[in-house]
Amino acid sequence: MVDKSEVITFFDRLAPEWDDNMVTIDTVINTILDNACVKKGSDVLDVACGTGVLFPYYMSRNVSSLTAVDISPKMIEIAKEKYNDTNIEIICTDVETYDFGRKFDSIVVYNAFPHFRDADALISVLSKKLKPEGTLTIAHGMSRDKINSHHKGTASKVSNGLMEANELAAIFRKYLTVSTVISDDSMYQVAGILS
Repeated sequence: MVDKSEVITFFDRLAPEWDDNMVTIDTVINTILDNACVKKGSDVLDVACGTGVLFPYYMSRNVSSLTAVDISPKMIEIAKEKYNDTNIEIICTDVETYDFGRKFDSIVVYNAFPHFRDADALISVLSKKLKPEGTLTIAHGMSRDKINSHHKGTASKVSNGLMEANELAAIFRKYLTVSTVISDDSMYQVAGILS
């Protein structure tokens, strides 16, 4: 079982080198954001945003607003240093307990899902933060096997492992209408719409 305090310590330690080690593939990220319904005028919540790797992708789509959260103070510190934009609100908090006082068109959890303690609880909480017809997506910019292999080393204490996409889709169906299930050699994504 993943412990939140261990997750914070782990990602605080990695934050200074995070951007140097980040691999982004534009076609994969754009596919993920298309399936997440991130488009012009969207109010977006980026969960576990890290240092803001997806921020330029959101802004290039002319989203109306971007709210980004991470539980790691060091990741948030770097994200704030990199992005000083009035359309981006960057908050260090636990998304599972924080009240934003508003709802979102798109909620994106990118490259972070295995680090949450309870998949069902997370999906339940995030689905309540969606506007009607809003989309929640959980995605990774690489295959499930690569993610699980990557997390076997130093990240093993802060990762539950990435479940089968169909298993995650079954959890989504309790709260949302599933719109996307992809698990292949280049990416992993499950998305659902609040109907």
